[in-house]
Amino acid sequence: MSIDAILGDLTLEPADALVNAANSTLLGGGGVDGALHAAAGPGLLAACRRVRRTTWPDGLPVGEAVATEAGELPARWVIHTVGPNRNRGQSEEGLLASCYTRSLDIAQELGARTIAFPAVGAGAYGWDAATAARVAVAAVAGHPRIGIGRVRFVLLNQPLLSAFGAEIDSLTA
Repeated sequence: MSIDAILGDLTLEPADALVNAANSTLLGGGGVDGALHAAAGPGLLAACRRVRRTTWPDGLPVGEAVATEAGELPARWVIHTVGPNRNRGQSEEGLLASCYTRSLDIAQELGARTIAFPAVGAGAYGWDAATAARVAVAAVAGHPRIGIGRVRFVLLNQPLLSAFGAEIDSLTA
């Protein structure tokens, strides 16, 4: 089982599951969330509305995750997770780590062999690249990931790639 990081566009990443850095409404937004909803087509929004009607009527809590079908994305599923918003005082690293571990739990339940993550919380939610990378890589490396053969971080810019790359490299040092 491998963990790697690339510079890229999550909406184009072939994987069994793509992780969405969602907001609690699950109804789309900016950043990764908006890009995934736009690329997936209307099926993703319809699936999220079903989740809101049935499983999470009050919205998805911070640190939790839920899966939907992926619409037109190059994946079978989208796993939505809500990161803590550091700009609003949600600075608990455990909540950020939970985004990754709960997403991996769901991926295992689905039978996913490959999963791709963005840098949850590292955009509008205010987590700096170094902290976001340290928490994410530690959470993924510490999870049993039974059945998951590849975890990939698909990152939007060079500072994030450098931070995640350094954390991944430290796993083998």
